[in-house]
Amino acid sequence: MKNILLLAHDDEGQEARLQAALDLTRALDGHLSCIDVTMVPSIAGDYDGTGSAMLLGDERDREADNKATLQARLAAEDVVWSWSDVTGFAAEAVLDAAALADLIVLNRKLDQFPYLDMSELASRIVMKARKPVAAVPDDVRGFKRGRALIAWDGQGSATATMQACVPLLALAEDVQIFMVRDGAEQTEPTEAAQYLSRHDIHASIRIVDDGLTTADHLIADEAANWHADYILMGAYGRGRLMETFGGVTRRMLARSKLPLILGH
Repeated sequence: MKNILLLAHDDEGQEARLQAALDLTRALDGHLSCIDVTMVPSIAGDYDGTGSAMLLGDERDREADNKATLQARLAAEDVVWSWSDVTGFAAEAVLDAAALADLIVLNRKLDQFPYLDMSELASRIVMKARKPVAAVPDDVRGFKRGRALIAWDGQGSATATMQACVPLLALAEDVQIFMVRDGAEQTEPTEAAQYLSRHDIHASIRIVDDGLTTADHLIADEAANWHADYILMGAYGRGRLMETFGGVTRRMLARSKLPLILGH
């Protein structure tokens, strides 16, 4: 887990992404790959493209300034990094750059962002890149790795995400596997704990039976009560914790106060 991919763009979530990516790169002794996307605007009714061309010019100027600022900051950081510039659409640009990434750093949601819904972007990247995504709230500054809560549904997405993130989990002081029992799990949490133990990660297990409370609330409550620093979960699975049509995943992207590590 050495190749960290960061979406660079001048928006309200960039500082959160940057600080989280720097912390993760340092902790994993990795390489930070920054992809700066100059986003192509789309204006309804702009039939001759004049308005879009003007906005694209403004976007290019803003991203040129952003690049200069961020590269100056990165030069003073104790991480190895590289930079690439792309003009286009954010999802396609990140997916193109994600082939050799081990972890992709995005926001979980931005409420004021003119070109895309960041939670939708994170969802698309998780589904199509098949790489873990760190989706961070836009008000965090850094990535604390001390206490990792694994939201476990026993499905393939959770298993694959946990396996991919073993190097990150190995840095945690405490790991807890949390499951809501529903009978649909393919892999028991005890098996997950045994797997982690072979990597010298000794996780505790908590299983609850609650057929009334929605899974995202159960996860959020457990994370708060256990004082988790981040939540690791499979995205868009079929178990109780993930729900049909990705309802839990989307609600976690919309509401989580903690960074999410999502995989599919």
